[in-house]
Amino acid sequence: MSDGAATETGPTGQIAAANRALLMKLPLDDRADFEDARRGRIAELSPAVVRGTGGRVVWDMESYAFLDGECPDTVNPSLWRQAQLNAIHGLFEVVPGIYQVRGMDLSNMTIVEGREGVLVIDPLICAETAAAALALYRAHRGERPVTGLLYTHSHVDHFGGALGVVDPEEVAAGRVPVMAPEGFLHHAISENVYAGTAMARRAAYMFGNLLERGPGGQVGTGLGMAVSTGTIGIVPPTLEIVATGQEATVDGIAMVFQMTHDSEAPAEMNFLFPDHRALCIAENATHNLHNVITPRGALVRDARLWSRYLHEAIDLFGEHADALFAGHQWPRWGRERIVALLAAQRDLYGYLHDQTLRLLNKGYVGSEIAEQLTLPSGLEREWHCREYYGTVSHNAKGIYQRYMGWFDGNPAHLWPHPPEQAAVRYVRAMGGAEAVLREGRRAFAEGDYRWVAELMGHAVFADPTDGQARELQAQALEQLAYGAENAPWRNFFLTGALELREGVRETHNTPSREMVALLSTAQLFDVLAIRLDGPRAGELRLSFNWVFTDLDERHVLRLSNGVLIHSPGQQDPDADATVVVERSALDELFAGVTPIGELLAAGRLRVEGDAAKLGELLGLLDEPDPSFAIVTP
Repeated sequence: MSDGAATETGPTGQIAAANRALLMKLPLDDRADFEDARRGRIAELSPAVVRGTGGRVVWDMESYAFLDGECPDTVNPSLWRQAQLNAIHGLFEVVPGIYQVRGMDLSNMTIVEGREGVLVIDPLICAETAAAALALYRAHRGERPVTGLLYTHSHVDHFGGALGVVDPEEVAAGRVPVMAPEGFLHHAISENVYAGTAMARRAAYMFGNLLERGPGGQVGTGLGMAVSTGTIGIVPPTLEIVATGQEATVDGIAMVFQMTHDSEAPAEMNFLFPDHRALCIAENATHNLHNVITPRGALVRDARLWSRYLHEAIDLFGEHADALFAGHQWPRWGRERIVALLAAQRDLYGYLHDQTLRLLNKGYVGSEIAEQLTLPSGLEREWHCREYYGTVSHNAKGIYQRYMGWFDGNPAHLWPHPPEQAAVRYVRAMGGAEAVLREGRRAFAEGDYRWVAELMGHAVFADPTDGQARELQAQALEQLAYGAENAPWRNFFLTGALELREGVRETHNTPSREMVALLSTAQLFDVLAIRLDGPRAGELRLSFNWVFTDLDERHVLRLSNGVLIHSPGQQDPDADATVVVERSALDELFAGVTPIGELLAAGRLRVEGDAAKLGELLGLLDEPDPSFAIVTP
C-alpha cells in the first residue's frame, strides 16, 4: 500500500505505520489483565444473545467473535487489546458470596448473596439484559429471590434494567429495599429528560450504535462493548445514603459507604463489604482513563474532587479490601495491587486537573492545553490509565471549560460566524470549492487527516450537495478512526463518515411514561419551559392554575416574555383558565401515550375558563428533533 492512498477496506500507509509503531511500544507481554478478566468464570450465556419483545435482538455478544484474532491495521492495537478484554463475558465469582455478570450489557451487574436471597447492584441498561443476567446467575447458584437493589450512581447503564430484577409492588410493600446515593433520582431523571434528545443523538455517535461491528467498524466503546436496546425503566429508591461512613445491612449483608458526589456522576458512592473484604468502587476507577467531559454531552465533572475521593477511598478502605470491583470491566485482587490501581487513578485525575489549571493560568486556552498536555510516563505505561474511553485531549478542554467557560478570551473569537455562514466565507476566501478540494487532497496525501476533516467540514457546510467534499471528509474521518486508541473517538469518526455517505437515519426518542411519571411536578413544568418556542411566545401574557386531583397539589404557570414561570402551592384569581387533571393523565400526554382529546373525553383532564388559551399554550410547544444533522448543516 502506498503512502497517502486510501482503499475501500483499509488504512493509508501512514495510519498502518503509526499503528505498527505503537504496537512495538506497548507491553503486550503483560497478561495480568487477561488473567483477572477470566478469573472466577463459572459460565457463559450461550448463545450470547438476548431478545426482547417479538424476538428483537437487544444484546448480541456473538457479533464480536471477530475479536478472537490478530489485530488488523484498521484498529489501533491498544484499543484492540481493550476490546478483547471487554469481550470476556459470563458469570464470575469475585469472592465467595459476590458474583458479577459481565459482558451482557455496557455495564456489569453484581449479585451479593445474603441470608434469604440476593442484593443486586446496578441492574444494567434494560429489563431484558438484567433479567437474562439474573437468570444466568440463578442457573448456576440457585433460585434465590432478590431481597435488595442498589444503584451506585445516576447513569442509565446502572439503573435502567431495574424492572428486570424487581417487582415494583414488592418494593412498594417494603419487602425489597432500594438503595441509592442522595440526589440519585433527581439526577437520573433530569439528565435523561432535560437535554435527553440531544444527548441521545450524540450518544449514537459515541457508542457506535449505527455502525456494523467488525474490524472496519465498531469494536466496542472502551468501557464495555455496546449499549443494549431493550426496555428502560426505573424503580425509585426507598433508602438514600447521605454520608460517608454511613452503614447499612440488607438481608444480613453489611456495607460501609463513601459519598463521591460530582465525581464520575453527580450522585455516586463507593462502598465496602467488610465481611467479604471487597470494595465496590462504582465507576470512579475503571480500566481506562474516564471522561471528565463526555463527548455525548453532560455537565463537566470535577476532576479535583474525583482525585480526592480516590485518595479518601485508599485511606478508608485500603487496609480492609482484598478484592476491588466496579460497574464496568473486570476486578482486581490483592491489597497492594488494589491500592496501586486506586493511587494511579487518583494521580491520573489530579494530574489532568492541576496541569490544566497551571497552563490556563499561563494564558493557554483549552485547545492549546489539549495539544501539549501528556501524561507522565508512570501513568502512561499503566494499561488502566490509557485513553480507551476518555482522552487527555478532550478532558483537558473539559477542565478548562469548567473553570473558564466556552470563551478563550480572544475578542476575535467572541462573536464568530456560526458554522454555515463561516463555511461560505472560508471557501470563498480560499478561492472556491475546487481550490478547497485541491488543498484537501494534498493534505490527505501528506497524512494530515485532521486538517482534511476540518477543511472539508467547511466545504460541506458551504455546500452540502458537494459529493466530492463529503467523500473526502468521510475518507479522512475513517483514517482518524483507524488510528484512534479511544473507542468513542473511533465511533464518532466512523459514524460521521457513515452519515456523510448515507445521510441521517430517522430515529425517535420520546421519554417513556414511567420516566415522565418520576419527574416531580416542578421538573415536569421545567420540561414544558424547555420546549416552549420563546420567539413565538414573546409577546403573550398567559396564566393558568393547575389542580392535580390525584396529588392534592396546586400550581400556577405563567407565561411572561417567552418564559414559563412556575409557582408551587399557589392559585391565581385572575388566571386565564384552570386545568384540573390527574397527574398520571399528564404523564401519558407528554409521553405521547394518550392524546389530549382522549383525556378530555374521558374526563381525566378538564379546563375551567378559557380553554382556547390552553390550546394556544400547547400550540407553542416545540417538538425536539432526535435526528438532527451533525456532520452536515
